[in-house]
Parts: sequence; C-alpha cells; structure tokens
Amino acid sequence: MKFDYFKFPLSQKSEFFGSSLLKPIIPAVITNPHNGKSIKYAALIDSGADFCIFDAEIGDYLNIDIKSGQKEIFGGIQDRGGATAYLHKIEIEIGGWKYKATVTFSYDIAERGYGIFGQKGFFDIFSVKFDYLKEEIELKPINKF
Repeated sequence: MKFDYFKFPLSQKSEFFGSSLLKPIIPAVITNPHNGKSIKYAALIDSGADFCIFDAEIGDYLNIDIKSGQKEIFGGIQDRGGATAYLHKIEIEIGGWKYKATVTFSYDIAERGYGIFGQKGFFDIFSVKFDYLKEEIELKPINKF
C-alpha cells in the first residue's frame, strides 16, 4: 500500500525548504480491543523511534486507563531528560490492514506533535520504503495477519 508524504505549507517561503515541508505522516484507525471504540489518527513514521508513541488523549478517548500500563521512559533529541509512556495492547488499521500491537501512550507529547510509528508495533509489522523524490511511502506487511 502506498501513501503520499504529508505536505506542511510554510507561512513564509524558505530558501532551503521552499514553500512546504514533506513528512512521512500516514492515517490510521486506533481501536481499543476491549470495548471496540475507535478513532482516526495520523502518525509520523520514525525509523529512529524504539516503539510507537501516541498522545495519551487518544487513549483517554478510547477509555484506556493509561497509567495502568507498564511504565516506560523514553527520550529523543531534547536535553530535558526522559518522558513517560505507558504500554497498552490495541488494534491498528492502516490502509485496510488490521493488526494487534503493543504501543505506548504518553502525556508528554508536544501540543502540536504527532504520534509516532516506531520499531516495535510498526517496523516489525511492515517493510517500509521511503521515496522522498516521488513523495511516496510504500508499506508491505511482513507477516500475514
């Protein structure tokens, strides 16, 4: 299945970026398997992320008791120290493919940040090909669901 890169228009044209930024953000449906409640959600494909991280507000909406999950500390390029996330089992649908995954929910996602599809819960499910010049992302399921 193929997805277009998401184009973020810039308020001012940049000599380096032009008039927009391209990001590998794709749509998904996140479902709480315990009650069947779902929500559409877009997340950034991040090969450097160890696991999937979604905003805790998504989990709250799905009636998941976020802090009841196993606690994980994660970090990134920021220097402020680790952020906290909680592991939960959910169902994800991407491009018509449904699968179960263990992901994390965090209250430490930036206000305008996106969720992240990382190594565990995404790259262990899909083979991913980024084609920046064609502005296209191709996903191929590794395992049959």
